[in-house]
Amino acid sequence: MRIDYEYLCRITANLSGIPVRVYRAEERIAFHSLVTLPRDPMLLCRDQLWSIREHVGYCLTEHFYYYGILTSGEIRFIVGPTRELPASDQELREFAFRMGLNKDDGEEFCRSVKAIVPMPVDSLLLMLCSIHYMISGEKLELRDLTITTDEQNTLRSIRASRSIRRDDRPQPPVLPHNSYSQEQAILQIVRKGDTTALHHWLDRAPAIRSGILAPEHLRQMKNIFIVTATLCSRAAIRGGLDLEEAFSLSDSYIQSCERLDTAKKITNLQYHMVLEFTERVERLHLGEHPGKLAAAVANYVQHHLSEQISAEALAQSLFMGRSYLSTKFHSETGVKLNDFILQQKTEEAKRLLRYTDRSAAAIGEYLAFSSPAHFTRVFKKYVGLTPNEYREKNA
Repeated sequence: MRIDYEYLCRITANLSGIPVRVYRAEERIAFHSLVTLPRDPMLLCRDQLWSIREHVGYCLTEHFYYYGILTSGEIRFIVGPTRELPASDQELREFAFRMGLNKDDGEEFCRSVKAIVPMPVDSLLLMLCSIHYMISGEKLELRDLTITTDEQNTLRSIRASRSIRRDDRPQPPVLPHNSYSQEQAILQIVRKGDTTALHHWLDRAPAIRSGILAPEHLRQMKNIFIVTATLCSRAAIRGGLDLEEAFSLSDSYIQSCERLDTAKKITNLQYHMVLEFTERVERLHLGEHPGKLAAAVANYVQHHLSEQISAEALAQSLFMGRSYLSTKFHSETGVKLNDFILQQKTEEAKRLLRYTDRSAAAIGEYLAFSSPAHFTRVFKKYVGLTPNEYREKNA
């Protein structure tokens, strides 16, 4: 039977509200989306998708968007991006920036991605299973995609060894917990937003013996991850991070962890999570004990980095006059409001210069500087180097 892939592509996109494309080998033969995308965001993770060997699978991107993929011979059926929790406007703007879009296309891209229907990853996989059945006749269930034979064989061996163990056989001693002091050290680092201290702690981190939270190793690690995410979000809130932002970040990391299948992946994700919470708080801090006003201003600036931030708009968002805000902020922090805004934009520029290949001019435009010369002048004022000199030094 001849499969009409263009029809399947269109029907699936219309039904789900998520962009769908079909590839034969390296050639895209069908694409359909209810929203207009100036550039296909799937291109950012194409290599990752192409490396998936299962008939039905998915990949997760750095902003917690995921793509489902169905592979049947030379055919690849790809659905996405979507995610379970809505992205913030600032996350969407950075997404567009990483796509290499200009300002007008970037704004359209943000509106379009925001309109894509959110869908739990399990629902996305089940949808692909139904399409896989139509194409190949093979029936797959969700358990076929998440429960592996190797892991089950390991668990059977563990259960078998336990069942033959004599009740009166000497048991290994229970090691005392040593996690509390280490946990408090990490949470203090997150609350203070001290990334330097975090790296220093990790270089000398002792082996941590936690309580037994599950009978199986992988579940134990995931449970510890959930506890860590919860504690880090609370510590970050105490450090000044916006409550909804902290909870949303924690939820996204927990959902990502639940999809992992190896201890190594969980460990790396946990490190990345603690670092991100710490970095977000670090970007908010002004001095050792920032007041409520300083934290509110810092949160506003972090959520509007790619916009022109005026003192008037900032004051309006905080329900106070511009002059009063500027005076009180300077009194509380010792930093002029305009200087703080430009310093924060400069810090973001440093991050983008280190971790992306976008040009200095593109970064300056993304951060809403009026011209490349203005961006270079401000950057050199706060860093002592031009953007290009900074990139060469930190390459």
